[in-house]
Amino acid sequence: MKKKTKRYKQEDFNSKFEEKVLYINRCSKVVKGGRKFSFSALVIVGDGEGHVGFGFGKANEVSDAIRKGGEAARKNIMSFERAGVTIPHEITVSWDGCTVFLKPAKEGTGLIAGSKARVLLELGGVRDVIAKLYGSTNPLNQVHATLKALSMLQNPQKALSARGLI
Repeated sequence: MKKKTKRYKQEDFNSKFEEKVLYINRCSKVVKGGRKFSFSALVIVGDGEGHVGFGFGKANEVSDAIRKGGEAARKNIMSFERAGVTIPHEITVSWDGCTVFLKPAKEGTGLIAGSKARVLLELGGVRDVIAKLYGSTNPLNQVHATLKALSMLQNPQKALSARGLI
């Protein structure tokens, strides 16, 4: 069950969405004249109201890679369920060797998470949550795992009825 991504107009991005560069990688290729460098950038966008997206851009210049990553992130925005400033329930998700555990926290606890998950949750508008990343330290896999966990969150009534509490 894949959630639909919502398309936004260009004016919405300038006013609502904040963009952060999460990771920049430099690759080198050995050619006849020496080394040729290229760059890749992992970019996150979010509006602080339950909408986040990520993009991965590659180019020969850093600025071009960031621009391409930002454009890709704006095309991949997804929404997720929140319960105030936290998440509705605990969830554990794996993606390519990286496991993420998200747990709701009381108001005032703050955002206790590793660097990659922290940026995603901040831009999504979650302020009180405890998160732990296990396994892979690859930034792209950490972002994929965290986004998968966020997309699997259900609203509180659905979660309680699935457990038979309502």
